[in-house]
Amino acid sequence: MNKALSLVACGVLATSLSGTSSAEYCPDYNSVVNSPSLAGPSQKSFRHWGSRWLSSFHRPFHMVHDQIVKAGTSTTVIGKFDYSSIYHKDLEDEDIHVYIYGSGMTNWEYLGEYRTNGDGKIYVDVNKPEGDYQIRMVVEGDLSEATGYLTVVQPGRKAVLFDIDGTLTLNDFEAVGDYLGIDTAQMHAYASEVVWDYVEKGYQIIYLTGRQYWMAKTTRQWFNSKGLFQWHLRTDSNAENPLSPQTQAYKTDYIRYLLNDVNLDIVRAYGNADTDIAAYADAGLPKSETYIIGPEAGHDGTQPIDGDYSYHYSTIVMDTPASGCTWR
Repeated sequence: MNKALSLVACGVLATSLSGTSSAEYCPDYNSVVNSPSLAGPSQKSFRHWGSRWLSSFHRPFHMVHDQIVKAGTSTTVIGKFDYSSIYHKDLEDEDIHVYIYGSGMTNWEYLGEYRTNGDGKIYVDVNKPEGDYQIRMVVEGDLSEATGYLTVVQPGRKAVLFDIDGTLTLNDFEAVGDYLGIDTAQMHAYASEVVWDYVEKGYQIIYLTGRQYWMAKTTRQWFNSKGLFQWHLRTDSNAENPLSPQTQAYKTDYIRYLLNDVNLDIVRAYGNADTDIAAYADAGLPKSETYIIGPEAGHDGTQPIDGDYSYHYSTIVMDTPASGCTWR
């Protein structure tokens, strides 16, 4: 039994930062992790010969953009389908079957059949009550698929935000080895313990990375290989040109969305780069709860993490109170 399952099985009532109880539910990890098997679609031929060729000779790099929204709000979940680690050729004008499972559900719900556009994308409107949901999108032509997550929260849910490269991993460049399949990015010591401690205390985890959207698949594979919690993962959906990224603006804009539209209470943020420091500050996150590891540690009024996470884990994270939510 993994940490998320053993945690939720306890059915504990977490205490809040102020020591009072809250009616808000904690993230519903148990429902998502324990999803039943999916009886997906029957395989049928691709509509186009070019798609058959693409599928035969190249690996799929499909992905689903995770979404997090305020309760009572519908959302549009975007799936992106392409093949080849080099060319990222879009899967155009082909059929995708979409399914959802999560909080309060007893079986997978079929959301429908969608056809990819000229960018290899589909757009799926979803409206669900508070909870966590897994969304699976299956390509009819070869049964390859992508998985993403929908989180629906009450205003005020406490969250902890993490950058990935150079923050959880040892440096900013290890993602390339993961992507090419030639290496596995190594984590800072005690990085996993830090993340899981927050998970166990009921905080919403947010991974906000400057990685291009097509690296979502290998990022999730890396999470699995390191035993890390899986979601909410946000990659840069606008990073079409990796040579000229707008990482700081992208991160600032997304944090503002989380604060102003979703009404998350981001109580702590982790990063490693000057762009993280600037993005977090521009979005309004306090530097007193902005923790930076690596060469930029402690710069511009942020809180330093020296070397690895061992001391930070034992002195800061372990002493952080539970979030105050109620386990289902």
